Amino acid sequence: MRFYSYDEFKIDVNFLSKQIREYKPDVILAVARGGMTLGHFLAEALELRDLYSINSIHYEETKKLDTIDIFNIPDLSKVKKVVIVDDIIDSGETMIEIKKVLSNKFPHLDLKVATIYYKEKALIIPDYKVREANEWIEFFWDFQIDNLK
Repeated sequence: MRFYSYDEFKIDVNFLSKQIREYKPDVILAVARGGMTLGHFLAEALELRDLYSINSIHYEETKKLDTIDIFNIPDLSKVKKVVIVDDIIDSGETMIEIKKVLSNKFPHLDLKVATIYYKEKALIIPDYKVREANEWIEFFWDFQIDNLK
């Protein structure tokens, strides 16, 4: 297991925002929950007020489920360029499903994917990425404070 720190994150957000800036997205679409922190920071770095979220469930804790549930889809009918943001592309199945759902509902969209981590064997490689994952990643925002539970 590898712990991914806030200090690393700040550097990576800067790196990703420089890549994404050339694309000039209309919207950052963060995949809840893993993509929320990254989505917020990228929206700030890109000075982009249009930050939306979408929900997907394909994992329960660390267990991969047999289904992918995509819900809370925002209205993207008036935008064109969308960057879908998540913390990691593991198998790629969730991102493929999100892109499929969005493309069916909003066929005019130009969709790009940004992530911090990706796995080389994933079914989809992000358009914007920083690090390859070779082990389980514990993100600083996944930190659980025991006495809050």
